[in-house]
Amino acid sequence: MTDNQNRKKKLRSGFTTGTCAAAAAKAAAAILLTKEILSEVTIRIPAGKVLNLALIDVVSEGNCASCAVKKDSGDDPDTTNGVLVYASVTKAKHKSIIIDGGKGVGRVTKPGLACKLGDAAINPIPKEMIMNEVQNICSEYGYSEGLDVVISVPQGEEIARRTFNPRLGIVGGISILGTTGVVEPMSDKAWTDSLYLELRQQYALGYRNLLICPGNYGQQFIKQSLGIDIQKAVKCSNFIGEVLDYALDLSFDSLLLIGHTGKLVKLGAGIMNTHSKYADARMEVIALHAALQGISSEKVRKIISCNTSEEAALFLNEEGITDRVFLSIMDKIDYYVQKRVNPNLKTAVIMFSNELGILGKTKYADELLQLHR
Repeated sequence: MTDNQNRKKKLRSGFTTGTCAAAAAKAAAAILLTKEILSEVTIRIPAGKVLNLALIDVVSEGNCASCAVKKDSGDDPDTTNGVLVYASVTKAKHKSIIIDGGKGVGRVTKPGLACKLGDAAINPIPKEMIMNEVQNICSEYGYSEGLDVVISVPQGEEIARRTFNPRLGIVGGISILGTTGVVEPMSDKAWTDSLYLELRQQYALGYRNLLICPGNYGQQFIKQSLGIDIQKAVKCSNFIGEVLDYALDLSFDSLLLIGHTGKLVKLGAGIMNTHSKYADARMEVIALHAALQGISSEKVRKIISCNTSEEAALFLNEEGITDRVFLSIMDKIDYYVQKRVNPNLKTAVIMFSNELGILGKTKYADELLQLHR
């Protein structure tokens, strides 16, 4: 298959942990009330699709039944792909249906999330799905007493270490998620959803001045070269435009972005998603601003031929014009960032290289830097 054919290949959708939990809870409730061992369950998800899902590890003992559904993320690179989501349903003395999380389902310890403090990290729509399915089974079989429903994911605690959950204050496991019940193969969307959630939580915790870095380089520089605690720094990956939009939407007072020239120099061309698959104008930006400072066409070609922005910065340093070139670039970056957010959000950008340290700052950088010190 050619690269072009591969890009056009239709990606396969999957289903969420919320769908798994609701399906397992429905099946466990039916098994409990009928004493029949089922091998599959049918469920209609919020997206309107009807799914027939296989049941795994079905157990029926006295007043309790349990089973699992295996998560299928389709072609999305999801850390929870293939995990077993269990539901156990137990007859209770109370008259309600109570849903809680068991082993491997995280518990909320910080405000700003969709779930209440202290609750299991089962988001509202999955929880509603679970409740509706169990209530429907109770109605179908004429059961009017109480039930305890516990959702668990045996691998959840281990998987959660590779997710945003520990940073968000969700301890002990993963979250049970999903709004449509379907996992669309869109890893970018998963990233931006998590990014929005982290910013919303920072706001709920009372922070109004954001410290943002694209990744590990930025975090290391903030800690080692600027002496700032990175615990509150938010990693935005390539999604500069989204983090600006979210900060504006959530009404933060300021945003300070600190990052390596390899990513941030692209902002000088108005490129707000810095992943190379979308655009790469690093050398073009540097070469243009170097030309504006009067260097020869031969040296412009030298910059264009550089493999990395770090290499280009070192060349400018040899020519003695690093400060002038990056001052010009930072002015353009400031223009594009402010154009994105309008005057309602004060922003600043600091760009560095591993070899030369800080290459440039926009006008409010020192003021916002002081806030975080």
